[in-house]
Amino acid sequence: MNIWLVMLIGGLITFGMRFSLIYLFGRFEIPETMRRALHYVPPAVLSAIIVPELLFRNNVLDLSLDNTRLLAGVIAILAAWFSKNTLVTILVGMAALLILQLL
Repeated sequence: MNIWLVMLIGGLITFGMRFSLIYLFGRFEIPETMRRALHYVPPAVLSAIIVPELLFRNNVLDLSLDNTRLLAGVIAILAAWFSKNTLVTILVGMAALLILQLL
């Protein structure tokens, strides 16, 4: 019962925080500089998550050809470059990682 209570309270807190920001942003005018700056947040966060997963293995920088995640990442980057399609990029990257791990 405690775990359900914690999940419910956590969900309500998360909903409340997000709803309050949406509500407040609807009432105030956001400066153009802030709007431009906010466009850089998603790529920065995504890079902060993905780059360490590709480059580090066991907390050690691994740029070798044995690093299957790095190779699959390079293949996914090439797929993104040529296809300009997010779904194709994800599928190609996942397939490349699976194939490279099996080899």
